[in-house]
Amino acid sequence: MNTHNGGPGTDGEALTDLFSRTISYLRLSLTDRCNLRCMYCVTEEEENGCLGKLAHDELLTYEELLRVVRVAVGMGISKLRLTGGEPLVRRNIMSFIRRLADIGSLADIRITTNGVLLERYATGLVAAGVTKVNISLDSLRRDRFADITGVDCFDRVWRGIETALAAGFSPVKINMVVMRGINDDELEDFAELSRRMPLQVRFIEFMPMGSSSRWNRDTYMPTDEIMERIGRLGELVPLQRGRADGPARVFRLAGDTAGSLGFISPISHHFCDRCNRLRLTSEGMLRSCLLHDEETDLRSVLRSSGCTDDRIRETLLAAIRNKPRGHQMEERLRERGGDCHGRMSRIGG
Repeated sequence: MNTHNGGPGTDGEALTDLFSRTISYLRLSLTDRCNLRCMYCVTEEEENGCLGKLAHDELLTYEELLRVVRVAVGMGISKLRLTGGEPLVRRNIMSFIRRLADIGSLADIRITTNGVLLERYATGLVAAGVTKVNISLDSLRRDRFADITGVDCFDRVWRGIETALAAGFSPVKINMVVMRGINDDELEDFAELSRRMPLQVRFIEFMPMGSSSRWNRDTYMPTDEIMERIGRLGELVPLQRGRADGPARVFRLAGDTAGSLGFISPISHHFCDRCNRLRLTSEGMLRSCLLHDEETDLRSVLRSSGCTDDRIRETLLAAIRNKPRGHQMEERLRERGGDCHGRMSRIGG
């Protein structure tokens, strides 16, 4: 079999796309619902009450998700990330994760959360089989946190971070979306966290998504500028990129430090050439690139009469064959402002 044609491996062959990239990572958005209303995630329509949440029957059921994961693992997917919305707001998520962990050959289950419910769930997540946790946190100041997220719950999130560390997650990754004029004056404070706590603090470029009007050239800060700012605190010592680091370039501040720093540059230094991801939105659409609008409808396949595992496999392959060489964000920014259709809450970041 020529796996360069976007085919699944057999007898140990890898699952590859048309550009010879190995696809091994599936991101599942479990729900579009969230207990925060972050300014870069909520669209203008949602702010104005014009866009409702998905109906329950529009979401993929846990049984449907488990079936997809089993087929995907059989094709070569080895790493899974649970996202949202906020994944921890979905009912019975712990039993779902335990069932995921029972799937053979799936040894790496991760979750991205806003941390609001993490104090309650962190210990159980470890017991259920989750191996890594990423926590979205865009400010260390309580009032600004409330402004960005729409909810005054910074203290609760911070307790969640501490609970995750105590539960044994290592490292706990903190994702900060850097927005010039909104939170970039906290870059140094976030970096200093890595000196005293075993955290990987990750600085992520602000991306234009959905119909949000908050992204513009003025709020966007490229990674090179972020690194220059943080570099004033001390030498940035590069660390060898590990499999767990994904697209992040990882460093530590020179000296006695407990954690590390990661820099993720989807626009200024994109990592399309090594992208290994496939996304499944909360309502069952396969998306091969976060920043491309094209989607493949898997829900209709799952709910069609007599759906077989082969049909699911063929649909996954079709999405992988549609995976573009790159996101071409710079061209999109010039042509139409760069917005990608689809809410972050349903795509899963």
